[in-house]
Amino acid sequence: MGVTRRVFLQAAIAVGAAGSIGVAETATAGRASAASAVGDVVGKITVGYQGWFACIGDGAPINGWWHWTQNWGQPPSPSNTGIKCWPDMRDYTHGYQTSYANLGNGQPATLFSSYDQQTVDTHFQWMKQYGIDTAALQRFNPTGGEGPTRDAMAAKVRSAAESHGVKFYIMYDVSGWTTMQSEIKADWTNKMKAHTASSAYATQNGEPVVCIWGFGFNDNNHPFSTDACLDVINWLKSQGCYVIGGVPREWRVGGAGTRTGYLDVYHAFNMLSPWMVGAIGNAGDSDSIYNSINVGDQADCNAHGVDYQPCVLPGDVSGRQRVHGDFMWRQFYNMVRVGAQGIYISMFDEFNEGNQIAKTAESQAWTPTNSGFLALDEDGTACSSDYYLRLTGDGGRMLKGQIALTATRPTQPVVSGGGDTSAPTAPGSLHVTGHTSGSVSLAWTASTDNVGVTGYRIRRISGSTATVLGSVGAGTTAYTATGLAAATAYTFDVQALDAAGNVSGSSNQAAATTDAGSGSSTTDLALNRATSESSHTQSYGSANATDGDPNSYWESVNSAFPQWLQVDLGSAVGVKRIVLTLPPATAWATRTQTLSVQGSVQSGTDTSTFSQLLASAGYTFNPASGNTVTLTLSTAATTRYLRLTFTANTGWPAGQLSGLQVYGA
Repeated sequence: MGVTRRVFLQAAIAVGAAGSIGVAETATAGRASAASAVGDVVGKITVGYQGWFACIGDGAPINGWWHWTQNWGQPPSPSNTGIKCWPDMRDYTHGYQTSYANLGNGQPATLFSSYDQQTVDTHFQWMKQYGIDTAALQRFNPTGGEGPTRDAMAAKVRSAAESHGVKFYIMYDVSGWTTMQSEIKADWTNKMKAHTASSAYATQNGEPVVCIWGFGFNDNNHPFSTDACLDVINWLKSQGCYVIGGVPREWRVGGAGTRTGYLDVYHAFNMLSPWMVGAIGNAGDSDSIYNSINVGDQADCNAHGVDYQPCVLPGDVSGRQRVHGDFMWRQFYNMVRVGAQGIYISMFDEFNEGNQIAKTAESQAWTPTNSGFLALDEDGTACSSDYYLRLTGDGGRMLKGQIALTATRPTQPVVSGGGDTSAPTAPGSLHVTGHTSGSVSLAWTASTDNVGVTGYRIRRISGSTATVLGSVGAGTTAYTATGLAAATAYTFDVQALDAAGNVSGSSNQAAATTDAGSGSSTTDLALNRATSESSHTQSYGSANATDGDPNSYWESVNSAFPQWLQVDLGSAVGVKRIVLTLPPATAWATRTQTLSVQGSVQSGTDTSTFSQLLASAGYTFNPASGNTVTLTLSTAATTRYLRLTFTANTGWPAGQLSGLQVYGA
């Protein structure tokens, strides 16, 4: 079970920040001279994204109430909880019933699962809507039982980031990961590096961004030597990465929270992001840290050509730290006036520590009646559930110079009763500009708003159901829906959004029928296509199954069925025949593998979108007949993502495949 970072910082919390609470109100002009130009982290707002909540019944390999509870095998309840406050569930299409009493408004007490693609899409849609640039996906030790679920979450985050125009990067948390020195290298090489091919993967100075959180912390969960730390940092740099360090707040000045003799480690990073959760709890603490730490940190980073990305946190709801946004805004003010190159929000979805900016219960009407949880109005000031997302958006605008540096919080806690309650006008003249067998392109005329349109969301309409496909920023009035089935009729509409969370009426609907599929009975549709997997052992990754080399192969981790292998065919096409091979060498003795086949035209990560193409059956691979098995569908199926799920193998306790070939009708 992963644990929150606060556990590792208790010793540091007791050490008070040196320096006077009083602080001059003078402001610096813009960001300090940066080591790097504006990119995906410099000059941008980054949020830490846990993505670590699961529920029994959601299909996640971990199969438990991951991080919602202390006992993952039992549903959340007042006596079995791992969180400090309750999420606002109104934007999620699916919730999982808990053992809490109903909410104060009588609605059932349900929670979301991060494993549902719609959850991740909702979170990234919020990021886009509220002006958040980049998400840092937290990746704790992936070599144990959490690994398959964490691998799947990386793919889900990638999909959501691509759909909603938000950047993302991998942030390794080495807390308790004693064998990280070799295993980070293997994990990056064999798994995470593949995500840098995404158009949504964050880059800085032309290099993919990766972060390591936890070097130099002075506790038993971070026992790494300077040599080990430098080895990992320099190895990632040798791989062409821009490397961020999540480090102790006293990294430069020294103190109980940091190990001594680590300055060379800290200066080896391209960017430093000192951790503040548990170290500050009110505006006065932020001012003190500004005087005693931030000003000197920024000067040191400037002198060493290192970018500076300090943390800003909303405060623990249960600790009554937030003061309806004043605590967070003071941090934004201090970090912008110090000249920080970027800002890291800790965190987006950290309901465990109560430091989340994601939509949160705004009053007792939206919390379970027997939970004891506080809501955002805990200090007597009403706050909308999206208040801290809106506040983060305004902090980002101040960082970027879009609004003036100010110590006065510009964001109102509520947007009704005198706030902006006017929705944008509906987008106009939605029409189809083109279509292929797997996509439909749309365009529309811009909406207007009394304050300003912040973006548009595009929906697929089916009867009375509307499914959000993606979103675009205010300056874009076109979108291409991809991953559609061939020769299928679709209907779409578009809605406009503003910064206050107001949603316009729907545009007119536009309909189109995708072209016929291009599946071929003689062309291997899977050749050199992108693949994914539940796991692999050593260097036997899933890409080996579609590389056309009969001697390379994929092999899952051993003794851990079920396992799966998947190929993305690029667009929805007709599939009739699937050919599976193992290496032809006679050393590969005859074996029978039990497997089933699933397909999806919508998503490669949301298991709810997959349908069964072939039921589970045993297939015998015999080197005497070329170690080849052919699977034929009774009727051609239209699919984009084709998945094989393995449940047994008489020759070796793992899924194995050298070739995955796919042919049309």
